Amino acid sequence: MAFIWLWVWSMPVTSERLRGGLEARYANLPVGQAPEADAIVVLGGAFSTNEAWPYPNASGSIDRYWHGARLYHAGRADLIVLTGGGSPNRPDKLTEAEAGALFLVDLGVPPSAIVLDTASRTTRDHTDYLEPILRERGLEQLLLVTSATHMRRAEAVFRRAGFDVVPVATDFSVGPDPVKGPRRYMPSVGALGASTAVIHEYLGYWFYRLLGKV
Repeated sequence: MAFIWLWVWSMPVTSERLRGGLEARYANLPVGQAPEADAIVVLGGAFSTNEAWPYPNASGSIDRYWHGARLYHAGRADLIVLTGGGSPNRPDKLTEAEAGALFLVDLGVPPSAIVLDTASRTTRDHTDYLEPILRERGLEQLLLVTSATHMRRAEAVFRRAGFDVVPVATDFSVGPDPVKGPRRYMPSVGALGASTAVIHEYLGYWFYRLLGKV
């Protein structure tokens, strides 16, 4: 039974349907179609740091930062707000927000246009740490940038906090041409990892609802 269960969650067809259920809520649009706003908020989740590395390592979620820079250069907002705390056991290390700021500067965003939330470590933390930063600066209309599978939970948190949010999803993983033929049913490590990540999103959303965060 356990083997069958593992096989099902490891199939590309399962992974694609789970991810597609979240991603289909949001359009993958050119940045020119986004409205102007007070700020672009880019949620962390892409960088890891180590004192032995000259530069932070980036994951597939780096698309969030690329997209934030695109929106900025398209004139959608004058500020980019980056979120992402560091390890509580290593306060000397770069936080994710700080690592993201270095990357945005490399993409041509001036440091003066970047605001950092270096305390938030989870989506839920944004109401505790990021919200006061935004309120203090009078930033109410937000272009929210995160991965398409993460957007439902993130958008709900910001709306519950009372912000005027326009979701600008990126990092889409299910394209118009899904895996076809027998390979759809052949298990793979990649499909299992993707299924695990999206189950985390579904469970996280409903857990936040129980907590009254969304």
